[in-house]
Amino acid sequence: MNQKKAVIFDLDQTLLDRTTSLKKFLRWQINFFQLVPTMKKEFFIQRFLELDDNGKIWKDRVYEQLIHEFSIDRVSRDTLLASYINDFNKFSCCFESVENTIIKLKEQGYLIGLISNGRTPFQEHNFYALGLTEFFSSIIVSEAVGLRKPDPAIFLLSCRQLNVSPQDCTFVGDNELADIQGAKAVGMKTIFFHPDPRISSLMADANLHDYARLIEILENL
Repeated sequence: MNQKKAVIFDLDQTLLDRTTSLKKFLRWQINFFQLVPTMKKEFFIQRFLELDDNGKIWKDRVYEQLIHEFSIDRVSRDTLLASYINDFNKFSCCFESVENTIIKLKEQGYLIGLISNGRTPFQEHNFYALGLTEFFSSIIVSEAVGLRKPDPAIFLLSCRQLNVSPQDCTFVGDNELADIQGAKAVGMKTIFFHPDPRISSLMADANLHDYARLIEILENL
């Protein structure tokens, strides 16, 4: 590759297997704070996931509702929220083959960036815990820069940090509006990621269900 090419990733449900990480964290949190009896643990986790709505709802509201539904009186909402903010990252895990693929991208000369809609420093800590930071030349979290996907400005900021034009970037994400439409609007190529092969995007330039295939897909774009 004589021309510099960049791949920019979303974080939650793209690199970070948020659902698996969240379930691991919640099992620990339920046990640690003795929130509910064993028989109700899986139901508590299921309700958390429903209320959380893929991270769209901030956790103070989620915990408030759960405390009400499960009649929890020994632990406050603020204690559980503080634990979520401080402890979630200890359970952060990637989707399969992410680490190997990132290393190969770097070896092949790709520049690598991250753009995440989320809170700071919460999202940075979740990302650092994956152990991939050294391969990324730009890490942007929306709250830290005052911009959110799909705002074109956040994609252009990433391009400036990587010193590439949008036409030389491919964005990989799981959200059709924030990631795919947002990146397309500034002229980036787009790859929609979903671990379930039955779920694809018609809008994206390509679909990815297994990270082992990412480099092959990039080369065919």
